[in-house]
Amino acid sequence: MSHDRYDNPLIERYASAEMSRLWSPQFKHSTWRRLWVALAEAQHELGLPVSAAQVEELRAHVETIDFEAAARYERQLRHDVMAHVHAFRDQCPSAGGIIHLGATSCFVTDNTELIQIRGSLQFVAERLAAVIDRLAHFAEKHRDLPCLAFTHLQPAQPTTVGKRATLWCYDLVLDLEEVESRLARLRFRGVKGTTGTQASFLDLFDGDHQKVEELERRVAEKMGFAECYAVTGQTYPRKLDAQVLAALSGVGQSCHKAGSDLRILQSLKELEEPFEEQQIGSSAMAYKRNPMRAERMCALSRFAISLASNADATAAVQWMERTLDDSANRRLSLPQAFLAVDAALILYANIAAGLVVYPRVIERRLAEELPFMATESILMAGVRAGGDRQELHERIRVHSQAAAREVKEHGRPNDLLERLRSDPAFAAVDLTQALSPARYIGRAPEQVDAFLRDVVQPIRERYAAAIQASTGDVRV
Repeated sequence: MSHDRYDNPLIERYASAEMSRLWSPQFKHSTWRRLWVALAEAQHELGLPVSAAQVEELRAHVETIDFEAAARYERQLRHDVMAHVHAFRDQCPSAGGIIHLGATSCFVTDNTELIQIRGSLQFVAERLAAVIDRLAHFAEKHRDLPCLAFTHLQPAQPTTVGKRATLWCYDLVLDLEEVESRLARLRFRGVKGTTGTQASFLDLFDGDHQKVEELERRVAEKMGFAECYAVTGQTYPRKLDAQVLAALSGVGQSCHKAGSDLRILQSLKELEEPFEEQQIGSSAMAYKRNPMRAERMCALSRFAISLASNADATAAVQWMERTLDDSANRRLSLPQAFLAVDAALILYANIAAGLVVYPRVIERRLAEELPFMATESILMAGVRAGGDRQELHERIRVHSQAAAREVKEHGRPNDLLERLRSDPAFAAVDLTQALSPARYIGRAPEQVDAFLRDVVQPIRERYAAAIQASTGDVRV
């Protein structure tokens, strides 16, 4: 490894080897060669002067790329596709003359990117399923553990730890649906020629439109696609990139939201992300246990979110049949969006598998706020015991404000319960029962059960193998 040049941290530190390989030069250029083989093979099958021996010669050198030769050709020709055509030709002397026959550069570049996008979306779907599974296990375990809920980041009616986890989980379920939709709609650019008219292939087949259509169908099938985009210019529609990166941005949004929640909850000491035995939280403050995984997940997610606007802008400025100002941009934004989301989901899986819950802290915090939230139930209980509703309401209002002053101005514990107990108007009310947290969590446990049964279980069945294979290991 060289240490005197910049390395992409997404590859060196964060993303998986599998995702990195999909966007590697080897995968990219061997896929170019597989496309050239598929094109030559289909042309042979349809009667063009391409021999079976030539096709086999090409096939024998799909993986054995001479990258140094390709680099020399590119310095000379200033064209990456033609550089690789020449490097391929050097290895295939009898087939060199039929490589790239009738094609334009986007035959290999765009079709390869669609293959990379397809494989990457499949990886993302599997990672999403693995995180969904782990969050679901966590939700099930803590389905009925009452905790203080927050709206506006202010204390609100209680929920349960498990129910809160289903909110994080459901965001990912919606992301998975979007990723699966993008996969289902993904098509092949196909064999379209220079401006999408297929003119060069029509010439090759002496004006036979049916053979041109069959050529495209066969090449697509050989590359694993059932359909091609109905019409294109020189490139596949850049609208597709915008849609795909929007889906990845959605995953980033879900990761960031959950990561932010976890960071807040860790600061409250209610939950804590995994912390290894020899892990250091701070170089100066030795006692610290910082939420570094959640923070990193947020950082990577924010980067992925930012790339969606990049694809939007690129789609908007593609003039006529195409311009080349998309090329350098997409070499960065497409792979990095996938690598960033891959890395964020690896972190999320690791966090979800190792979350630590502190029930005593959760109970104490809930107990501090619960008397205020129980006042409506206490009021109703007092009325049922024969009290006057308006008089009881006024007494609760006065006691509540006095208790709040004790908390806010003097830093003392919430003494609302003691104040109500000492008030004869509430002598007939069972205040202990009124303050049971289970009274205020509604159907949260049952909602968790239904969510796991109706939403998560089908995902577990579809992605059983991927869930089983997922490790959740964090690289750094």
